[in-house]
Amino acid sequence: MRPYAMPPLLSRELWFPDPATAVTDGDLAGLVAFGGDLSVERLLLGYRSGIFPWSVDPVTWWSPNPRGIIPIGHDAWPRSLRKLIRKEPFRVTFDTAFQQVIEGCADAPRPGAWISDEFVETYTRLHEAGHAHSVECWQGEELAGGVYGVAIGGLFAGESMFHRRPNASKVALFHLLGHLRERGFTLFDTQMVTETTRRLGAIEIPRKKYLALLAEAVAADCRFA
Repeated sequence: MRPYAMPPLLSRELWFPDPATAVTDGDLAGLVAFGGDLSVERLLLGYRSGIFPWSVDPVTWWSPNPRGIIPIGHDAWPRSLRKLIRKEPFRVTFDTAFQQVIEGCADAPRPGAWISDEFVETYTRLHEAGHAHSVECWQGEELAGGVYGVAIGGLFAGESMFHRRPNASKVALFHLLGHLRERGFTLFDTQMVTETTRRLGAIEIPRKKYLALLAEAVAADCRFA
């Protein structure tokens, strides 16, 4: 299938083009479509289709090639992190402070920040609908760090993480992956691979392979909670 010269502009109709039609070159590589909305229904269809939003003005939808994942069975954590985790420096919880986690991710200084107020509202609605989840690390009553993402079937799409204390986000990710393994999840999507996620086990795979793994994952009967 030949790629669109320009990705389509979505209307209120609930659909997405084939991810294979994404832009292939330049700064827009991976862009699938513009427009539509950030409703719970459209977000779920997007994730099921291997597509995610990355901006709100305009809304843009992406499916990069290659795709970043962390294998669910990954266990090659840095020795220093394993040593820290054995000391249990944080109290770890699940889904107790979702909005605080996503707001922490939004406030974290990083290049290419994308988590706007609209994204906070959108993913909080997704959390309230039972599809977005968080892992929190606490020191006393202080939220030291966390990670959040979207769960559908056996897919967990990791969206972002942050820390206010050293290594808190890494500890949250460690516990998240263990939680997913225990519940039979098969695919952990990182969208793209960064220097940080590569050190924590992220790898790149072709989009075609990712979509095949995704189809199996979303058909699975897994529960995050």
